[in-house]
Amino acid sequence: MLIQDLTSTPPAASGDQPAPGQSRYGWLASGLRARITQGEWIPGTALPPEALLAKEHGVALGTLRQALALLVAEGLLERRHGRGTFVRAGLGGASMLRFFRFRNAGELQATPQSSILARSVALASVNEADALGLPAGASVLTLERLRSLDGRPCLLEHITLPLPAFAALAASSTEDWDDLLYPMYQRVCGVTVHRAQDQLSFGLLSAEQARRLQLEAGHPCVQVQRTAFDLAGRCIELRTTLGDAFAFQYTAQVR
Repeated sequence: MLIQDLTSTPPAASGDQPAPGQSRYGWLASGLRARITQGEWIPGTALPPEALLAKEHGVALGTLRQALALLVAEGLLERRHGRGTFVRAGLGGASMLRFFRFRNAGELQATPQSSILARSVALASVNEADALGLPAGASVLTLERLRSLDGRPCLLEHITLPLPAFAALAASSTEDWDDLLYPMYQRVCGVTVHRAQDQLSFGLLSAEQARRLQLEAGHPCVQVQRTAFDLAGRCIELRTTLGDAFAFQYTAQVR
């Protein structure tokens, strides 16, 4: 992992002054964004006081606030009333259960238990390399994961992670892994999942998939294709999640 010298003051942006046609607050936002994505301020931590940041970058307080507002709108920062401005924390969990109604006595279950069925290092397919921004012939870490509630399987997942970013997971004991992967990505690998995009479709379970989920072969399933991104907007996870279609639920508000 690259360790920065935080005692030195990094440049506010790629240049000492805004480019022609670029607003001063947009130029400043670019510099602050770089400091965040390069790890100077990690997710969940507070930025220095506004007056201090404005003085450090040689801008008016109003300009700084405009730059911060831009990064808040992008979802990179969040304001906490009475506490200041913080780097937005990464996603805490996969939140796949929002698509399914696995409940007991009408109440939502706790975090599902996680079991790693298989782990391997393989060459990325053309599509995987393209999605993850890897060169041809690059290696990826692949995981097969089963998630259960009260001992009953509910979700089957295939996960692809780029190397060497996730090399620490390739060597560690899966028995020590957390039930939620995203906080573990951050803690073990220094990779923060900042946002994710899910695409849903329907299909039928193969015999092996059905066996894993304790369902009949050919049982209807929901397939969730997830693409997850880090703070810099790089794709850092490809995930396919399968679940019982009869347990599927989806709620949308239209206003």
